Amino acid sequence: MKKNFNKYTFRSWGRNAINACKQLILPFAVFQAIRTIIFPTTFDVLLLAIFILIYLGFQYEWF
Repeated sequence: MKKNFNKYTFRSWGRNAINACKQLILPFAVFQAIRTIIFPTTFDVLLLAIFILIYLGFQYEWF
């Protein structure tokens, strides 16, 4: 049976880690976008795509 996740039942350290990720993902994505424009490699493009997906996940509350 599948358990329902409630983000408010996490321990305080879990909430703090999620909040830190929410605050840091946008600066990392912007830095990675600038780096991808200057030095475009496959790894940089994939990493930028991952950062964008994580950012969208936080914005649309997928996590």
